[in-house]
Amino acid sequence: MAHFAELDSNNIVLRVIVVSNDDIKDSDGNESEALGIAFCKNLIGSDTNWVQTSYNSNMRGVYAGVGYTYDSEFNIFISPQPHENWTYNRSTKKWEAPVAYPNDGKLYTWDRDNQRWNEVS
Repeated sequence: MAHFAELDSNNIVLRVIVVSNDDIKDSDGNESEALGIAFCKNLIGSDTNWVQTSYNSNMRGVYAGVGYTYDSEFNIFISPQPHENWTYNRSTKKWEAPVAYPNDGKLYTWDRDNQRWNEVS
């Protein structure tokens, strides 16, 4: 199965739909994103905007979800920012807190008010 994300005018994901691989194959039997986009436009509306995403995250960073952003410059999907002062690292494809997560094998949660990691008891 193939997955396609519908984008709004700001490249925010509105929904993700599943399309049969048979519906995105060309005459030689090769899967084509362009055919998948055409299928989605025919199904939902010609004025819609679609980008393929991968359930296994083997293309475009991560699997797209509602509210994610498609960064066309880097050709990746970005999850919503978890906290206002976190920054996105394009090389790791992850949001990073202003304080590094402790590397001691314990579990922590982010304390937004005090800008620190608190150990989970």
